[in-house]
Amino acid sequence: MSATRVFVARLAGCSVFDPNGDRVGKVRDVLVVYRPKSSPRVVGLIVEIPGRRRVFVSIGRVTSIGAGQIITTGLINLRRFEQRGGEVRVIAEMLGRQVALRDGSGQATIEDVAIEESGPGEWVVGELFLRRPRTSAAPFGKGSTVLAAWDKVREVNAPGESQSAEQLIATYADLLPADLASTLLDLPEDRRIEVAEELPDDRLADALEEMPEDEQVEIITQLDDERAADVLDQMQPDDAADLIAQLPEARGEALLGLMQPEEAEDVRFLLNYAPETAGGLMTTEPIIVSADATVAEGLALIRRHELAPALGAAVCVTLPPYEPPTGRFLGVVHFQRMLRYPPHERLGTLIDATLEPVAPETSAAEVARILASYNLVSLPVVDEKHRLVGVVTIDDVLDYLLPDDWRSSHDEQEPEPVSTSTAAIPIRGRRTPHGTT
Repeated sequence: MSATRVFVARLAGCSVFDPNGDRVGKVRDVLVVYRPKSSPRVVGLIVEIPGRRRVFVSIGRVTSIGAGQIITTGLINLRRFEQRGGEVRVIAEMLGRQVALRDGSGQATIEDVAIEESGPGEWVVGELFLRRPRTSAAPFGKGSTVLAAWDKVREVNAPGESQSAEQLIATYADLLPADLASTLLDLPEDRRIEVAEELPDDRLADALEEMPEDEQVEIITQLDDERAADVLDQMQPDDAADLIAQLPEARGEALLGLMQPEEAEDVRFLLNYAPETAGGLMTTEPIIVSADATVAEGLALIRRHELAPALGAAVCVTLPPYEPPTGRFLGVVHFQRMLRYPPHERLGTLIDATLEPVAPETSAAEVARILASYNLVSLPVVDEKHRLVGVVTIDDVLDYLLPDDWRSSHDEQEPEPVSTSTAAIPIRGRRTPHGTT
């Protein structure tokens, strides 16, 4: 049975299934339309299906909501979701809004929205979960909470006042960087910038790394110089270099001047190389150890949770110094080989003698050929003095080889509606302004 009342924030990320139990996608938001004399009516769900495509599922196609999952009739229109005038996304646009209680008890912030089933296939906004302003001086104190029906509040829309993004950001806390980037790009432009400004530096950096360059530039140009520099400090040097290269030269230099000196030095170093070369693709933060380091030390370094899997696939062995450009490059030790030897074994004795590094000027196409030919996920890059200057990873090469708009998954032709259930009949045509298909 479907639940009669559901809080929208708890629906975010819930799986959507067809009648046969096959997973269709996951919920990203709930779409409502305002009504003059009644509470907003739910018109459907925004569902993310494989390929990070967000589609619209009419509420009339939902047969059950509850127990952390949603069941549909099995009919999915694969046309990419586009928000229309008058439609409001609950998570992206309502959470964080200020409202005034009509009983005169003051203002509060919307932290969650409960939707209720008003009839077969019909849902409306019921109560709002509100938090009042903090009254105590305690630094971590919070205001009291209250449930209020829609008709007991009115929205406060001060001219020029932006909505709070705190609650929305909390809803996105568990999203992977790629999903966070996709979610941000689906927000209205003003809301996207607002949320970007409120995101922690590291989370925004992770999201920017997963966005197309045009969207990266759009967001970074909306930030003040100090905040933008802080975000660039958190990005991988190669991604930061790619982003700065897209900015006007004066802005790029200003941001480099505000970055941490070590981070800025890495970025300046990478900006010396053409983007279609190994030097332009590489990262300057591989794992570098001495020949006397042990297997135990190597495994401890690749075990760090913040390390990208491709960078953890091997450690680079060099002579001192151990920061790029290093002393003479000796070779790499693959993590699988480390697993076959005792913890006290010296890494200098386990070097892969068959793997040849490439020069910074090596073309991206040649790097891709080498990675594919020898089943590698990373490739060391050395300069003319055989010093290690960086490592090209497979994800960097894929970013280069794929089309510029690969993240958006746009199709040249609009897809036809498809059924995930053999019993369902595809319905053609666009949804009406009220969300029916």
